[in-house]
Amino acid sequence: MRREFSAGGVTIRRLRGEWVFAAIRPGGKKPGVWALPKGLIGQGEKPDATALRETEEETGIQARLVTKLGDIRYVYTWEGERVFKVVSFYLLRYSKGRLGEIEPEMRIEVDEARWLPLEEAPKLLAYGGERQMAEKALAFVRDNGL
Repeated sequence: MRREFSAGGVTIRRLRGEWVFAAIRPGGKKPGVWALPKGLIGQGEKPDATALRETEEETGIQARLVTKLGDIRYVYTWEGERVFKVVSFYLLRYSKGRLGEIEPEMRIEVDEARWLPLEEAPKLLAYGGERQMAEKALAFVRDNGL
C-alpha cells in the first residue's frame, strides 16, 4: 500500500467581531462543498511549513502558526491502488493578503475561497476529518480567549 503525507490549515481571523475561517471550494466541486486548504508535504519540507505554503497557494493569504490541531488518517483508492494517507492540520492565524487572490495555475485546484463563520465550520465542511479539525480549532479559540 502506498503512503502519502499532507498538511493543511484552519486559518482564522476576526471580522466584524466574529471568528471566521478560510475555506476553499475544490476545483470541479459543486457550490457549497467546502474544504480546508491542504497538500502534499514537499521533499525536505516540515509539515507546518507545508500547511502555511498550501494555505497561501490555495487561498492567497499568509498566516502564522498557532498550534498543531492533529492528524487525520484514511485510505483511498487511486487508479486501482490503495493509498494510506495522513494529513496533519494546524491552527493558523491570518497575517495578510486578500482571500481568493491566487495564481492562475491554482484555479485548476480551487474554484473559490471564502471566509466562513468558525462557529459553523463543523457543519459546513464536507469531509469528516476536516470537521473534527474545525471543532478542535473552535475549542482552542474558546479555551484560550483568542
